[in-house]
Order: sequence, then structure tokens, then C-alpha cells
Amino acid sequence: MNLENDVDDLNITLGVEEEFFLVDPESRALLADPDPQIFETCKANQGPHKVVHEFLRSQIEISTRVCTSVDDVRSALMETRRVMIDGAAQHGVALMASSTHPFAAWDEQLPTPNDRYEAFANTYQESVRRLLVGGLHIHAGFGDPETRIRVMTALRRYLPVLNALSASSPFSGGRETGFKCGRLNLMGALPRTSVPRELNSKADFDRLVADYQRMEFISDGSELWWDIRPSHTFPTIELRICDICPRLEDTMGIVALYASLVRWLLRQAREDRLPPEPPTEIITENVWLAQRYGVLAFLGDTMNGGRVDIADMVTRLVDDLSEDAQALDCENELRHILDIIREGAGADRQIDCYRLSLLDGVTKEEALRSVVDMTLAETTAGI
Repeated sequence: MNLENDVDDLNITLGVEEEFFLVDPESRALLADPDPQIFETCKANQGPHKVVHEFLRSQIEISTRVCTSVDDVRSALMETRRVMIDGAAQHGVALMASSTHPFAAWDEQLPTPNDRYEAFANTYQESVRRLLVGGLHIHAGFGDPETRIRVMTALRRYLPVLNALSASSPFSGGRETGFKCGRLNLMGALPRTSVPRELNSKADFDRLVADYQRMEFISDGSELWWDIRPSHTFPTIELRICDICPRLEDTMGIVALYASLVRWLLRQAREDRLPPEPPTEIITENVWLAQRYGVLAFLGDTMNGGRVDIADMVTRLVDDLSEDAQALDCENELRHILDIIREGAGADRQIDCYRLSLLDGVTKEEALRSVVDMTLAETTAGI
């Protein structure tokens, strides 16, 4: 299937991957060795979408079909979540959209039998065994390869905002980590993660991949696990910095933001007026602030210096993107990111649930189970 668009238009195709946890609805624990029939049931009902195994057996991933609009993404995500929720429920299992499980232990999990996964475990050892995380990946197909690289580079400065809006991983191993997005801390133990450096052409990217291959660090571009990257499989730019959102509506806000940013920057690229790039180190610092504080972050202002409230940044961004959101027919979805800023992302709700449960006098273990219950309910809401 070809996601490439005519280079003379501003059309954007979209595809979304969501990585879920399989949870025992009684204990609320992860199922380290779930019934393989769960996967088979979901795969049998996947339709135009694609169900795949993850590194750990306690996880399952589904990728949407290629979508031609933000509204089409909504329909596809409702289909994919329904397939996964119903497939798991047929085997007495619950599906959870959260980038970490509140109390699961990584060393109790089992890897999926797979030659590729076994090779990864052999190479990366505990770095990959501790990677008990799920993510949200959004593909955008547009333009020609040169333009995609230039737009990808211009997108880097917005990665902190996209991360903060999606944050859903404040717990790990039964503890509050102090981060709204603890997932990126775990991802950072692997090589070739975080924010890619400035790339100005397809040749820049190809040379970098060739250097990695010549030194036998990677076999192909799929082993570059950057926060945003050119997809190895499709002619798309794949956004990878986001946590999976429990609420579908929050996912749609982030999809609308990403699509609108792509269209806005694509227009600038075609008029040769993309803004100068901030240093990669500054973008990376802002990503850390987003991980730590989420929608309460004060980020470095890459244009004027000093710090800026992420709420003010997002408000200006919604205004800047209004023309492109209108063209993409996703104004309501885009404006929903203002609600996330005001009301909090998944991580904020998880922390509030946990702390309020403790104030009610329950044990720490019961409070963590209440976080699972809330997240399970959010995963299925409106599907």
C-alpha cells in the first residue's frame, strides 16, 4: 500500500499504531503469559488493520489502515480498539491503554518467542528487558522524500508539546517516578533514541544510515528509535515520542495537532521559509522538561529566550494552525488539546486517582489497583 502523495498538493495520509497491555481484571496485574488465542482472535477480526506481537507477551499492538483524514483516523481507531477490547474480553482479559503499568514488575514478564526479539535481548540485555512500556506512533505521509526530511527536522521543536499532551506513564514498579512520562527514561537506556540531529536532505539521512550500517550497528533504518524518524517501511514521517493515551479523544487531539503541524510546515517548506532550527541540545532539554512536568511545564523559548508556560505556547499554536486545521476539517479535535492543558493528560488523572485513594485510607496496593481500574475504564469509553 502506497502512502505517497502527489508532490504538488497538500494532502496528508495518516496511520496510527497503539501498543496495549493485557490485564487480569481480577488482580489488575499484567498477564505475563496470556492465552495465545487472544492474539489469534484479534488477528482474525483485524479487517484492514494489522495486529502484531510486541517484545513482551503481556502486550499487543494494532496498526490502523491508511487513513485519508483526521475523521477517518477516528473511525479507524474506534474499529481497532473495538477489535482489541472485544478480542481480549472473549478470553476474560482486559485491555489497558497506558504507557506503563502502575505496579507490574519487569522481571516477571516473558518475551515473545521470536528470532528478532531474541537477538535484541541478546544484544541489549537488561536495557530491553526493562522496557515494559507502550507507545503511540503516528505516521504522516506527504510530499517527496526531500520535503519529508526537511519537515521532520522542523517538527523537532514541537516534540516536547506532543509528549506532554500524551503523557500517561507516571508510575513504574509500584512507585511514583516523579515524571509524567517515565516511558522515555526507560527508552533512553537504548542507543539511537531521543531527538535526531538536524537533517536537511534525504542524502543527509541516507549517509547517516550508511555510516551506522558500515560500522555494523544496525541492519536498516528500522533500528533508529528516534522520537521522530522517516519510516523504514512506508514513505511517511513517524512520530514516536508520544505515550499512548487512555482516552480516545486525547489521541484524536494529538493526531489533529500532528497533522496540522505537518501541513503548516509543508506550506512553509514549499515557500522556502522554514524557520531556523534551534540547537538539538535545547530541544532535548525541553523534552526532558515535558517528561518531568507534562502539561505544567515551563519550556525554553527557542525563539526569544527565557521560559514560556506550555499553556501559552499551545494556545498560540492552536491559533497559528487554525487555517490548516480548517483545511483538514479537524478544528474541534485540535482545540481539544487546550482541554488537555486545562484538565490534565492521562498521567495527571492517574496521579490524582492514586493520591485521592490514599487520602480515603486505602493501602498503597489498593490505590494502585484503583489507577488500573480508572485507566481500563478510560480505554473503553466511547468505543
